[in-house]
Amino acid sequence: MAILLGSIADDYTGASDLANTLTKNGLRTVQTVGIPDPSLALPDVDAVVVSLKIRSVPASDAVTAAASAERWLRQRGAGHVLYKICSTFDSTDAGNIGPVTEALSEAAGGGSVLVTPAFPETGRTVYLGHLFVGGQPLNESPLKDHPLNPMHDANLVRVLTRQSRNAVGLIDLTAIAAGPDAVKARLDGLRTAGITTAIADAIFERDLETLGEVALKTPVSTGASGLGLGLARALVRSGRISSAGAPTTDAIRPVGGLSAIVAGSCSKATLHQLDIAERSMPVLRLDPERLLAGPDEIAAAISWAGDRISAGPVVVAASAAPETVSRLQSLYGREASGHAIETATSIITAELVERGVRRLVVAGGETSGAAVDRLAIPAFLIGPEIAPGVPVLRTVGNAQGDMLLALKSGNFGGEDFFTAALAMMH
Repeated sequence: MAILLGSIADDYTGASDLANTLTKNGLRTVQTVGIPDPSLALPDVDAVVVSLKIRSVPASDAVTAAASAERWLRQRGAGHVLYKICSTFDSTDAGNIGPVTEALSEAAGGGSVLVTPAFPETGRTVYLGHLFVGGQPLNESPLKDHPLNPMHDANLVRVLTRQSRNAVGLIDLTAIAAGPDAVKARLDGLRTAGITTAIADAIFERDLETLGEVALKTPVSTGASGLGLGLARALVRSGRISSAGAPTTDAIRPVGGLSAIVAGSCSKATLHQLDIAERSMPVLRLDPERLLAGPDEIAAAISWAGDRISAGPVVVAASAAPETVSRLQSLYGREASGHAIETATSIITAELVERGVRRLVVAGGETSGAAVDRLAIPAFLIGPEIAPGVPVLRTVGNAQGDMLLALKSGNFGGEDFFTAALAMMH
C-alpha cells in the first residue's frame, strides 16, 4: 500500500476530524489507532491518519511516538507528513506542538514548516498570528478554562516560541492573499534569517488552499484539519489522486446491537448537549469526586446502564462545570484527576460493549482516546459527517466485531449532536 499523504494526529478525535476532512475533499482515507500491527490488512487508500494520544504527555514521549509514526508513514510512500494538532492550539509552554514539529522536521532533513490551526468552517481563524475561536481571542474563549491545557495567550508566535528551541516567524495575511509564490518567498526570506518554523494566517478557505499548495512541496507541516483541507485539494489539483472521490457508504452498513453515549468532556458545548439529550434518553451524571475516591461509582454506573440499555440508548457522563473541575484539580492535582476520570469512563465504555453496545458515541478528546485504547480498536473506515469535524467511524479488524462510533471533541457539534449521531448509526 503506497500512500500520498501521511498524518500524525495528537489525539483520536482530532484524527477522525482530519480523516473526515480528507475524505470530504476527495482522498480515500483510513484512520489507524497507533502504528498498525503488520498483520492488519488496510484498504487501498490515498491517505493514512495515525492517531496517537500525545497531546498532554511529556514532550519526550510525544517526540518518540511521533517519530516512530513518521518512519512508518515514510516507509509506505508518504511524501508529506502533517502533524495534526487541535484547532485551539491546546498545549503548555513545555509542548508538545513545538518539540514534535521540530523533531519531525529534523527527521525529514530540515526545511521550512508552515504551522496553522485555522479552520474557518469551525470558527477557528488566525490573523497577524493571533488565534480567534468563534470570533473571540483564544485567551478570552472557553479555552481559557481548559482542564488540561488552559490557553491564556492568543499570540501563537509567542506560544510556539515558548515551547520551541528555535525562533518562530509569521506569514501574514498580506503574503497569503498574494498567492503561493508570495508565501514561498516569505518562507525563503525567513529561512535566510535562520527561521524555519512559521505561524501562518488564514481567514478563509482560499487561504488554506494557498497554504496547502505551498506545504505539499515541503516534507512536514503542522496544523488542524483546515490545513488538511488545503493539502487534500492541492493533491487533487495535482492529478495524483486516481480515485473519483472517497465513498463513505460502506462505512455505515448496519451493525445492529445496542447504543450508548459516554461523555468526559467538560466543555460548555458538551454540557449543553447533555442537557438536550436528557429530554429524550436516560442520562446518568457521575460524581467526579466519587470517581476519584474509588471504584464504587464505576460499579454503580455499570449497574445503572445495564438495567436500562436494552430499552434504548443511555448516556453516562463524567462531565462537570469548570468550577467543579478546578476544585478537583486543586484537591487531587490536574494530572491525577484527569487520569482517574479517563480510566473510569474507559472501564464503563468497555463494560457497555461487553453487554452488546455496537453503536457508541464518545465525547471528549482524552475520553475518546482512553476508550478506544481500552477497546483495542486498531483502525477505522471513515463514514459520512455527522457534524463539522465529526464523522461516523466503522471499525477495521476489531476483536469485538463491527462497530460504529463517533469520537467528538468537546466543543464540536450542535446542541442535538447526540441524537443526530445515533440516528446515523443504523
